[in-house]
Amino acid sequence: MALAAGTLGLSLLPVSAAAEEYPVAPLAPQSQRAPEADQFSAEGVTTIGELRTVDGSPSTAQDARTQVIRHPGATYIKVHFSSLQLADGDYVTVSSADGKESYRYDRHLNRATGSDYTTDGQPGFWAMSVEGDTAVVTLHSSRPSRGNVAIVDRFWRGYDRAEIARYNPSTQSVCSTDARRDAVCYQSSHPTEYARGRAVARLLISGGGLCTTWRVGNTNRMLTNKHCFSTQAAVSGSEMQFNYQCATCGGANPGAGTKVSGATLYRVSSGGSNQLDYTLYSVNNFASIQSFGTLYLATTATTTGTRIYIPGHGDGTPKRLSIYEDSQGGPTCTVRNANYNTWNISYSCDTSGGNSGSPVLNGNHQVIALHHLGGCPSNQGAKAHLIYNEIASLIDNG
Repeated sequence: MALAAGTLGLSLLPVSAAAEEYPVAPLAPQSQRAPEADQFSAEGVTTIGELRTVDGSPSTAQDARTQVIRHPGATYIKVHFSSLQLADGDYVTVSSADGKESYRYDRHLNRATGSDYTTDGQPGFWAMSVEGDTAVVTLHSSRPSRGNVAIVDRFWRGYDRAEIARYNPSTQSVCSTDARRDAVCYQSSHPTEYARGRAVARLLISGGGLCTTWRVGNTNRMLTNKHCFSTQAAVSGSEMQFNYQCATCGGANPGAGTKVSGATLYRVSSGGSNQLDYTLYSVNNFASIQSFGTLYLATTATTTGTRIYIPGHGDGTPKRLSIYEDSQGGPTCTVRNANYNTWNISYSCDTSGGNSGSPVLNGNHQVIALHHLGGCPSNQGAKAHLIYNEIASLIDNG
């Protein structure tokens, strides 16, 4: 699918008005599921989207400057440009249908002057994802040039809740009754837990995978699980979505939040996913996420019976907090075994697929474990003080 600047002297309309103002609304091109070899697949990682290819037949408005990419029911759309050849001063935007989310790209792909993006080691680049089932791609040019080319060849579309459940058979890690609640539900009753949870982000891995990630220390450093990603290519291909949480308790009304891309891979743990299982990395556009705060690792071992809570994005949902074991106001989550094995503590605090990488915090709001294994009644987190011992020289732990 290609967009080319067309009609002589025609100025582009604002993105939010583009679909309404065109005499003939642009139609979404036909797409098909990409080959299975190209779909996201990683052991222990929740799959939340599928890769689709565009058939290459542009179906656009009269001047061929706007193209809609739509997949009915999708929860997000992430567009790939195989080619972007623009004149100086011209640019392309990728926006949500309501225009509330919009990313701008010109020929230079400069994050300092344009929007963030991700890469996959192949020609072209991936625009940041937009929420909902529609992305509006618009070419902006004030000149009658026919030399501009923006080619969209594929896109990721997000699964809905039913599809996530269907495609991700999981180990039971919600123990008894699911006591998780939207983060905002605790804004008044547990203000510190709510505030600390703001440093936690949803991790969209290479367009189609899901984990949880979070800021650690005072500098540009992030932690998640090694089994979520462990290569520079995967870091560069992934998005970290901060402030993806509901505005009201039980409201199912999250905003898009703030999205940044992965920058530099710093360290990956040795051993398998049942051991320390961590990846330390940084993000691009760090300044845009600093206001969400950060977390600090405990530097000594925890003890059995210690109160804990877990913020995260299990099942791809807006951020939820696990504070209570089974019911609101009942027993709080605690460490069941502070020495479950050499590397892990255990707990029955509720988690689910997508919580991998979540921080496990104690009553002093220090991270005592990195959640990575489900299986009631012994969900497991890697001991934070052992992780600290390995990465202390790479972080500022306060």
